[in-house]
Amino acid sequence: MKKRLTAIILSVCLCFGALCIASVTDAEAKNIIKGDTKQNITAVQTRLKELGYYKISVDGIWGSKTLAAVKNFQRDYGLKVDGIVGANTEKALKITLSGGSSSSGSGSVSSSNLNLLARCVYAEARGEPYTGQVAVAAVVLNRVRSPKFPNTISGVIYQPLAFTTVADGQINLTPNDTAYKAARDALNGWDPTNGCLYYYNPATATSKWIWSLKVELKIGKHSFARA
Repeated sequence: MKKRLTAIILSVCLCFGALCIASVTDAEAKNIIKGDTKQNITAVQTRLKELGYYKISVDGIWGSKTLAAVKNFQRDYGLKVDGIVGANTEKALKITLSGGSSSSGSGSVSSSNLNLLARCVYAEARGEPYTGQVAVAAVVLNRVRSPKFPNTISGVIYQPLAFTTVADGQINLTPNDTAYKAARDALNGWDPTNGCLYYYNPATATSKWIWSLKVELKIGKHSFARA
């Protein structure tokens, strides 16, 4: 029997943070296609829709519907059912994926912003499931888009009392390749939290306010919420 370890989403210790909660498996955490770009995901969704496997609108975001469509396609075509668009699945779909960043994704973000986002991911979520690391980056980007927060990555991360890893200096640690990959995935449109603005670790959070938020999804040690 295959083991499915339930992951819970995300780890960023915010003094004001909350999480979105929804269980994610280790297998789902690895579903990143070549290039990790919105362009590639759009290509996969478009082809799967042509073949009748993907029923909703093409949006270039790697969500549960895309994952299910890929797995169903793999099952019908006698491929390994892992939800990953590797070389064999790509060939069976009869598409060619690119290895670079799309202009709508991380390619349009400055290297300094990418580095800062990766540092935040590493400081807040190293050791967490990969999906949880992407979720932390997504929360930062969701805040950038929200009128409730500063409109830049640096503004969000360095907002007073927002991230404890800024206060204790962990934000200055050197991020690893996984943190950079997670940051790029979030910049390319992957948001495992579906719009959450907060996350926290229930084992360490002391803010009464954060506990008042409705948890939407959990990944690893973190809970996520929209507020």
